[in-house]
Amino acid sequence: LWQSSWLKMFGVPSQPVAQPLRSDSRFKDEDWDNLFLFDFVKQSYLIASRHIQHAVASVDGLPEESQKKVEFFTRQYVDALSPSNFALTNPQVLRETLASGGQNLLKGLNNLLADMEKGGGNLHISMTDEKAFQLGRNVATTPGKVVYQTDLMQLIQFQPTTRDAYRRPLVIVPPWINKYYILDLRESNSFIKWALDQGHTVFVVSWVNPAARLAQMGFEDYMKQGPLAALDAVGKATGERQVNFIGYCLGGTLLGATLGFLSEKGQLDRVRSATYFVSLLDFSAPGELGVFIDEAQVDNLEKKMNERGFLEGSEMATTFNLLRANDLVWSFVINNYLMGKDPFPFDLLYWNSDATRMPARMHSFYLRNMYLKNLLGVPGGITLEGVPIDLSKVTVPSYFISTAEDHI
Repeated sequence: LWQSSWLKMFGVPSQPVAQPLRSDSRFKDEDWDNLFLFDFVKQSYLIASRHIQHAVASVDGLPEESQKKVEFFTRQYVDALSPSNFALTNPQVLRETLASGGQNLLKGLNNLLADMEKGGGNLHISMTDEKAFQLGRNVATTPGKVVYQTDLMQLIQFQPTTRDAYRRPLVIVPPWINKYYILDLRESNSFIKWALDQGHTVFVVSWVNPAARLAQMGFEDYMKQGPLAALDAVGKATGERQVNFIGYCLGGTLLGATLGFLSEKGQLDRVRSATYFVSLLDFSAPGELGVFIDEAQVDNLEKKMNERGFLEGSEMATTFNLLRANDLVWSFVINNYLMGKDPFPFDLLYWNSDATRMPARMHSFYLRNMYLKNLLGVPGGITLEGVPIDLSKVTVPSYFISTAEDHI
């Protein structure tokens, strides 16, 4: 690296020793390549971080789960130490500091204090200008009406926009980790609007944001008061006994379990088809989320949940953000606190920040029986309302949309 850098400094063409990945946005500023010092710092960091991660990945004798954890948290460590995250080693921040006489750092401090206040003493990084959005005005814009509700959800009906409509309704079960309107951000990228334009009558489950009074609601309660209740309500609203189902993320896990329940009850004919958006039924390979889920961590989480009756939505959001820390954590640290800029209005990140809580009993059941023990795929592995769930008996035509990464 020294040889290459000195050659470049004296005007001799020289190939860099280490280059960031094309997808790495941390070093997009031209000064990272054009100025000797910053180019040297960047390449030194890339060499060191890759060496550390390679060394950690080459350790022999570690159990597989421990290996995954070591690799994950090592990546968090080297990401945190990137020169782009510090004012003195980020050329963009230095330029802004000189140009503004340090006003960017003062504004950044105010942004940091505001985020600490918003998080009640914990850092809650603002990802977007939350004041720029209003539900029903510029997000969740498709007109619909609530036609039924339980303690856990409201069922929203959307009318098709076509002259002729399909007889069989489409029922969407989203996750209760986030709000349903990821499927209806704005007209140009709304799945709900698209389905209506194809002639579908769409029903969407909108889950409640549970408080402590719902702490004892379990997974079976979500099944009864969610998709099962929606089936009956849709039948009353449309006169149709049979529906097409879509389950999204955790909603797809619930949908699979519900179909297993209906199969045992002899009512599977009420569902014509099932589509799963990024949903886990087999939890044997949960990806990097698995590093947060083991017996000790679940025990600790249960203690915290039982104190207040729920898992706070922001805690779950932080876990997901760490899966892509450079994009969803450090880029905002640089923009908000070092550059002193307000976050850009972005509907997807507004939705991402609008997290919901999860009842303690339900979440404990979900983590233990699915992530830890992977019992959903075992015939009779879990029992809901006294009914053993056997997914192998579900004969509904099914379509699975799967992704390699959690990247909406």
